[in-house]
Amino acid sequence: MPDIHPGPDATQQGRTGRLPGLLVLAAAQFVALTTELLPVGLLPDISARFDVSPATTGLLVSVYALMVAAFAVPLTLLTRRIGARTLLLGTLAGYVVSSVLVATAPSFAMVAVGRAVGGFVHALFFSVCIGLAARLAAPGRTGAALALVSAGASAGFVLGVPLGTALGHAVGWRVTFTVVAVLAALLLALAAVVLPTVEPDPPADRPRVLGRRLTSVITLNLLFFVGQYVLYTYVSTLLLGAGTPAAVLGAVLLVFGAAGLVGLGIASRFIDAHLRATLLACVGVIATAMLLIGASYPVLVLVLVLGLAWTTAFGPVPTLFQAAAVRTRDVSPEMAGAWINATSNGGIALGAALGGLVLDATDLRWVAVVAAAVVGVNAAVLALRPKALPVG
Repeated sequence: MPDIHPGPDATQQGRTGRLPGLLVLAAAQFVALTTELLPVGLLPDISARFDVSPATTGLLVSVYALMVAAFAVPLTLLTRRIGARTLLLGTLAGYVVSSVLVATAPSFAMVAVGRAVGGFVHALFFSVCIGLAARLAAPGRTGAALALVSAGASAGFVLGVPLGTALGHAVGWRVTFTVVAVLAALLLALAAVVLPTVEPDPPADRPRVLGRRLTSVITLNLLFFVGQYVLYTYVSTLLLGAGTPAAVLGAVLLVFGAAGLVGLGIASRFIDAHLRATLLACVGVIATAMLLIGASYPVLVLVLVLGLAWTTAFGPVPTLFQAAAVRTRDVSPEMAGAWINATSNGGIALGAALGGLVLDATDLRWVAVVAAAVVGVNAAVLALRPKALPVG
């Protein structure tokens, strides 16, 4: 795999500060994912405070994702001549502003404004974060570096959201967003000290249009996230329908999230040397598990076991697609991250919508079958077209 080279300042600082820099990026992803998904656990509280329906409050998540899908690529293009370190510090400051706006909002409209600011910031954040991780990676270890940084996002999903939800229920949702703002501010100060300067690539070094290899990777990424979120959007409904007691639903979801973190840890050993094989194995397990969930639902034990296999295999997939996009070298690491960010969030929105349509027309069994079919197409392309990914 061709190595991604940092700017001149990062070359000197990166040799001694590579791991601290990657850990800061992992912590930043923890804050970012917690910020993005926090309203999911606090929807009833926010809905009750402003006397709006849960469906309307749910738009706080949808608007965020759509902002990311719409602005990830344009913002990355517009800021491509600004150093990645500067951009990352700016996005962390943006997370502070977003959380403060939500925490102090006098009306639901202002909460929505705060979330829109967060979505706008998020659109650029992951592009910059992926690019910085690639540039700070040791030679030949880009995949491992991305896995380490992505562990922060997984931890945000596994720990940040449940802990934030519990805190919100205990002392109020405004306090939770205030805590997130403080964490983002502290991380901003730490990043300013730890992260090396990384110069942007000269504009002439990269093509202005998508290459065939990157187009293949991001198309597969979009397709995968559509299939994943056809079913995952309704995972709570699935578990409750199979007989999971409501009192332990949160614990089950926590275990599922932790399983994804374990899967990422296992796969990180193989990302750099066997990217395609690792991705094919993960996607194949996910498609099979989804299909068997559809066939076995609502047998609780089988749904839980298959759900555990599904979420374990899902853990590494976002990182695998990130590494594949960076490896194409069709664009800068930041632009590769932007396209992954945009297609992931676009897939989430499309998958949730498709899953809702299937659920309205049929039942959860068919939602799982449709999800398996979409992910299965992804697996088939990876198996039958070795050149669908650049290497591995």
